[in-house]
Formats: sequence, structure tokens, C-alpha cells
Amino acid sequence: MFEDFLSRRESVSTEYINGEADGLLGVSTSTDPATFFPPSGARIRGADRVNAANEEGAQAFGPGSSGRFEILQSWSSGDLGFWAGIQHAEVMLQGKDVPVAMQLRTTEVFRREDGDWKLVHRHADMLEPEG
Repeated sequence: MFEDFLSRRESVSTEYINGEADGLLGVSTSTDPATFFPPSGARIRGADRVNAANEEGAQAFGPGSSGRFEILQSWSSGDLGFWAGIQHAEVMLQGKDVPVAMQLRTTEVFRREDGDWKLVHRHADMLEPEG
């Protein structure tokens, strides 16, 4: 069920912000097409490049980080699914002594591959403060 997968995806995100990329790599596609639009503004295309960027990105984080998804909408039909919302996190960044608050506007798209949901597109950018 897609909702169960989204719960797993949230757990994988928490592992990632604690410096562990393996869970994310496990739910990510290794088959093109794949894309990643990270908060830096980069555009990364191709499963190999996306997975390499995710593996490298996890190294910026350290133990003690926490996060959660605020899912504003999600949907699945057949072999496609998505969620959109806000990722809230308090992250420990390498070289910092105190946690850093992050709120990312996030959209992720998944396709079913051999019966498993796989991340094929992620777009995340910083949420602008309300006001």
C-alpha cells in the first residue's frame, strides 16, 4: 500500500539526515529516467548521477538530526505515486555544534519497479518564512 511506503520513506529521510544514505539509495531507482532538483538549485539528471549526489549529500549530516514529513497531498494509481508537502527537520551539519532548522518544500514522484516503489524525481527547496 502506498501509504505504508510513505511511512517507510519518512524513516529513510530521518536516516539520511543522520548521515546514512543506504536507505535512500535502497528506495531510489537505478533506472533512467531519474531527476533531482536539490535546494542548491542544481538540476541532476540520470539515476547514477542522482544516486551519487544523494550519497555525497548524506555526508553533510551527522547523528542527532530529527525530521518529519508534513504531507499536504499524496496520490497513487497503478505504477505511479507522489507526495507533496513540507519536510521539517532539525539537522546536525558537519562542522556545526548546534542543530540547524530546515523546512523544505518537497515534491517526490515514485514508480513501481518489480513490485517496489522507487523514487524517480525529487524537488526540494527552502520554505520561505510566512509574513
